[in-house]
Amino acid sequence: MHSLRRLWLALAAVITLGFLILGFMGREVYRKAPPIPEIVRTPSGRVLLTKDDILDGQLVYQSIGGQQVGSVWGHGAYQAPDWSADWLHREAEALLSLWGRREHGAPFAALPDEAQAALKARLQRTMRDSAVDPATGALTISEDRALAIEETAAHYRALFGDEPALTGLRESYALHTGAVPDAGRRDKLTAFFFWTSWACAAERPGTGASYTNNWPHEPLIGNVPTAPNVVWSIVSIVLLLAGIGALVWYHAFRRAEDPAAPAPARDPLAGWVLTPSMRAVGKYCVVVVALLALQVALGALTAHYTVEGHEVFGLPVADYLPYAVTRTWHVQLGVFWIATAFLAAGLFLAPAVGGREPRGQRLGVNVLFGALVLVVLGSLAGEWLSVKQRFALEASFWFGHQGYEYVDLGRAFQIALFGGLALWLFLMLRALWPALARRDMSRHIVLLFTGATVAIGMFYGVGLFYGAKTHLSIMEYWRWWVVHLWVEGFMEVFATAAIAFLFTRLGLVRPDSAARAAILSTCIFLVSGIPGTFHHLYFSGTPVSVMAVGASFSALEVVPLVLVGMEAHETWRMQHRSAWMQAYRWPIQFFVAVAFWNFVGAGVFGFLINPPIALYYMQGLNTTPVHAHAALFGVYGLLSLGLVLVMLRRLRPDAVWNEARLRVAFWGMNVGLGLMIALSLLPIGLAQAWASVDRGLWYARSAEFLQQPLIEALRWMRLVGDSVFIAGVVAFVAFVAGLWTR
Repeated sequence: MHSLRRLWLALAAVITLGFLILGFMGREVYRKAPPIPEIVRTPSGRVLLTKDDILDGQLVYQSIGGQQVGSVWGHGAYQAPDWSADWLHREAEALLSLWGRREHGAPFAALPDEAQAALKARLQRTMRDSAVDPATGALTISEDRALAIEETAAHYRALFGDEPALTGLRESYALHTGAVPDAGRRDKLTAFFFWTSWACAAERPGTGASYTNNWPHEPLIGNVPTAPNVVWSIVSIVLLLAGIGALVWYHAFRRAEDPAAPAPARDPLAGWVLTPSMRAVGKYCVVVVALLALQVALGALTAHYTVEGHEVFGLPVADYLPYAVTRTWHVQLGVFWIATAFLAAGLFLAPAVGGREPRGQRLGVNVLFGALVLVVLGSLAGEWLSVKQRFALEASFWFGHQGYEYVDLGRAFQIALFGGLALWLFLMLRALWPALARRDMSRHIVLLFTGATVAIGMFYGVGLFYGAKTHLSIMEYWRWWVVHLWVEGFMEVFATAAIAFLFTRLGLVRPDSAARAAILSTCIFLVSGIPGTFHHLYFSGTPVSVMAVGASFSALEVVPLVLVGMEAHETWRMQHRSAWMQAYRWPIQFFVAVAFWNFVGAGVFGFLINPPIALYYMQGLNTTPVHAHAALFGVYGLLSLGLVLVMLRRLRPDAVWNEARLRVAFWGMNVGLGLMIALSLLPIGLAQAWASVDRGLWYARSAEFLQQPLIEALRWMRLVGDSVFIAGVVAFVAFVAGLWTR
């Protein structure tokens, strides 16, 4: 009991300290965000653009899909360029070309080395010594740079319009023709792109580095890794090694584990009386599987656009479902079905944990289900209308597309979803209350389960802390609270507590042992996970202190994953404890796979892009979806499906499970995911990383690089892994359908 009390105190200290760091550094993000000039003008007083133009352009970018159409500051999709890096390179080349022809009568590339070096030095001074006047808020640029900006802007106006000469480039970018049909909106869009690239080049006062810590790599203007980037990368690796050593040392010298509880002679869950609300959860399981199937179909379509651009084997599908729409739906549906599985698991377990069915619980479960269906369908429709430019700009943010990955849905639907989560929290707490009042050893797991429930129910609300025209750096700060802490953080705590509760109810683990393990795991995970949020923000217009905190703490996130193999082995052994455990063989297999992908996807591939020096060259490349697919589906997706299988075992206790279908589903999804990464995503990402180091990030994301025969072949190779994966999903759908149709 005393050890549990100490663990609770440690957990409270971890959470308090973590959020103090997160809050203090958030204050620095607000204070030191790159300034948005009130006006951009030439020395003669000619106005190029204003702050309103930039912020309106940000809204235009959001309305067409935002981070689902290329990326800005490295955050977003990977088929089209990173617009900040692309603009930066095009503007730099335009200036060099202008000076070369005017002063030497030849293109820059044809000049001798001495002349090129002199012009590059002038270019660096021009681009880096570009400060906003703090007194007036004005950014004054030279007449020459104004000409380069206008030339670059003309390219983007044509690209996002319907200029026939750029049809091939749009196809390479999977950007549909007439993406921004209104000329006025295209003008605003170019203003936003200019500002994001300006922040990549202009030096933060007193630092010698740009506002984005010299990201992206761009040799023309002297954007190379900073000294803090290298130093904190070394620190992160040292901390990782130290953390691994400390954990192994602790594991070797800790006291012996409590003896395993004797396995019951019969399945304890078979004695559960299914309440009306528990039965009502069945339709959630069906929807989870349906959304999974739809997400995978959209993922296949989105992947195909990377090789054909606007068509699918000659059919002009992009005229109706552009890449920006299919990728938005693919990403958002992934969040929807995983979150729905977690909500369903909570609603199913809560009456069992509490020991009774609260009055009106089934009605609440059904109302919540209807609300979730409306949010899903309404948000998907709104996003299509937004990408098709059917909304006014402000209305697009509210009812269409917010433009930010993982929180794409319109603000009105986001508020509705938060309301649904609040209803779920209410339903959960009223069902869990009797268990919280009991003073037994299971109470500690119930407390952790309840705490994670509160976090899931309320933490999504931080996504409402930014608005349509919030500064991009500040928006990214709050967005990663949702993505990193809500999805990757508290959902994992919830799952840890839920699985611990299931194993104690199955009689396979003693309640006190399960409680100690669950609370300790949560402490280890959150001590690095909360401040580790900042590793997503190294180059988002944040000060170097954010890099220091993010690099130091996020390196420690990998530490507990070193021993995940032992956890997987212990979980795997559960199925052999008693003959009746064979009924839970497949859920346990899914939980074992979760442990594997936790190590590979979150650990190995996560750390691949975690040190600042690595992410400096790889942010916005295909190394990121390697981590995203392996961690999001491999960990949270398979975990969700495992929880669904547990619920189906109790909801359909007399149904005969089709083992062959489950076997194909399990191995198809796991092997397919591995092949998708090994044959396509990872090789492309590593090739891009080489190109980024060698020539700059603009080149690694350019059509020139991505349309090479080798890269094209690697993209087609994804068909192998995708086909195996889809076969696994089809088998899982068939398995679930078979349970409900027999």
